[in-house]
Amino acid sequence: MNYKNYVNSLKALSDENRLKIIELVSDKTLCACDLLDHFNFTQPTLSHHMKVLEDAGIVTSYREGKWKHYSLNKEFASGFFENTKQLLSSGSECVCDYEKE
Repeated sequence: MNYKNYVNSLKALSDENRLKIIELVSDKTLCACDLLDHFNFTQPTLSHHMKVLEDAGIVTSYREGKWKHYSLNKEFASGFFENTKQLLSSGSECVCDYEKE
């Protein structure tokens, strides 16, 4: 497990608005304008949240006209799930036995 990347993901996920954004884009691609309908904040605030999520590799985006469209990065989701499962498992392997990354 790459602990640095995992911590960056946790930091990005540590905001309730970003968690709601992830839930909204988990099964479909949404335009920023559609995401804004679910929140009581401005477009620049949404852009900030989306940049954090994109930088962490949690969401992907593409631009169409003046709007960006966002979706959940499925590779991130499966990798994060596996890392969390590994971290919380009660297996016999000690974290000190893993190779340093």
